[in-house]
Amino acid sequence: MNDLPAPDKRPIRVLVAKVGLDGHDRGAKVISSALRDAGMEVIYTGLRQTPQMVVNAALQEDVDAIGISILSGAHMTVFPKIIQLMKENHLDDVLLTGGGIIPDEDREELRKMGVGELFPPGIDTATIVNYITNWVEQHRTGNLLTNSEN
Repeated sequence: MNDLPAPDKRPIRVLVAKVGLDGHDRGAKVISSALRDAGMEVIYTGLRQTPQMVVNAALQEDVDAIGISILSGAHMTVFPKIIQLMKENHLDDVLLTGGGIIPDEDREELRKMGVGELFPPGIDTATIVNYITNWVEQHRTGNLLTNSEN
């Protein structure tokens, strides 16, 4: 038992995905690099993923967060479908976040559905790194309190 690393010492694992036919992946690659530079483990799925492929990869990779990059305008279809699949697969402790061109009204609607922060193009990458880091630290801490007391 003592040979296992403490769960809170494991690097943050983030899945970055492009869903649908959106072929613009420069932003996703920039974010992936920034997250790696911050010490996170990043799994970039590449282009043309389906919501099912994203959730399956998140399950297989045991990620802490899923980041969806979307510029196609399909955000009101993609995010709700991913949320549904995450719930079906009991990924309640995984952050769903993302970025791209998403109008403020839609951003608010998606937040009500359970999506985390959604970042517009041009946002400072440190803001995204800090958001994911803080979210994961808060959620890991709640799960580890009983383990550290043992």
